[in-house]
Amino acid sequence: MELLSEIWQTTRRNKLRTGLTGFAVAWGIFMLIVLLGAGNGLINAQMSHANRFLSNSMMVFNGWTTKPYQGLKEGRYVPLKDRDLATTESNFTDNIDEVGAIQSQYGLTISYGQQYISNGLDGVYPNHTLIEKKEMLYGRFINKIDLQEKRKVIVLGNKQAAELVSSQETLQNSRIQTLIGKYVKVDNFAFRVVGIYKQDENGDPNLYVPYTTLKEMFGKGDEAGRIEFTFHGLVTQQQNEQFERDYKRRIGANHQVAPDDEDAFWIWNRYTQSMQMQDGINIIRTALWIVGLFTLLSGIVGVSNIMLIAVKERTHEFGIRKAIGAKPWSILRLIIIESIIITTIFGYIGMLLGIAANEYMNATIGNTKVDAGLFKATVFVDPTVGIDVCIEATLVMIIAGTFAGLIPAMKAARIRPIEALRAE
Repeated sequence: MELLSEIWQTTRRNKLRTGLTGFAVAWGIFMLIVLLGAGNGLINAQMSHANRFLSNSMMVFNGWTTKPYQGLKEGRYVPLKDRDLATTESNFTDNIDEVGAIQSQYGLTISYGQQYISNGLDGVYPNHTLIEKKEMLYGRFINKIDLQEKRKVIVLGNKQAAELVSSQETLQNSRIQTLIGKYVKVDNFAFRVVGIYKQDENGDPNLYVPYTTLKEMFGKGDEAGRIEFTFHGLVTQQQNEQFERDYKRRIGANHQVAPDDEDAFWIWNRYTQSMQMQDGINIIRTALWIVGLFTLLSGIVGVSNIMLIAVKERTHEFGIRKAIGAKPWSILRLIIIESIIITTIFGYIGMLLGIAANEYMNATIGNTKVDAGLFKATVFVDPTVGIDVCIEATLVMIIAGTFAGLIPAMKAARIRPIEALRAE
């Protein structure tokens, strides 16, 4: 208690020095927590977009040739056909698990009673809900029997369902489930509603029907639309790139496309996209930690400098202490404990302010959506950091502050009394 009382008296006599030291410590912790929180907000938003799709899945799109081949000119449109779908199912069984396809029809009118909407239809396989992670609110998604029997069944989005059931907004959520089992008209065709899924904010407005039903109703012939599939065993970037080249070469052979023409088809590989995104996230996190640690370092340097000045100012005092019998250890302990107390108290204050700033960001701009007209995107989600990170950062600051006080303390402990008494 005597030591603490002495430190308190010293602190009261040097309010400005103590205040500047504490500000440096608190500012370092505060900025580190705020930077990490803001970075996490951006990263969480990107992750929420990426998580909308199954990461180990690919989608294949039509394209145009860029090289002449077997008497055919470049710039030729190459639509995917049913035989490409069959090739995908039979030729890549070492890696591909489930295969599906999407065929679309746009500009349709969907009506229920007096209510109607204009929308498009996507004819899909049952695995589409697995690949695009559709959350069913009521009923079910398209199943294999729907596909085999070419049933006229439809899955609605919750927003389209709400528009169809009533204009009374307060009743919509409770009434959309009444559409299950009812029939809606798609132009002149009646479709039975079998499910309602939760639409996200990305502007996905389509309604889903069996792939085979849509192809037959709208005369799509042997055009396959877009092919999608899940896969396994492709872990590295090189494995994925090699698979894509092999896949394009094999599908290209169905269309007389040059084997080295990689632009005739376009593959959206969500796994490599996820890898690239993860790399970008790691870079952002590393950059944030570097900036944050340099901010902490500036606080540590501030503590060290101010402790050096404090020791210099008290050199005469230390000389008197040693002249009357004080041990070097007692002086060393006095300065180190003073440094620990200052960094602990102000580090804790900085941590609390940082947490409060993050909570304020979360309450004001967390989950902020950018409305781009066709879609809405969340750009900032949960801009906070875990309490473990806050405590670790504060502990680092306290330990660093201790070392920062150690150097001037050792200098003060080594000084001879006669030299100290001569100091002004």
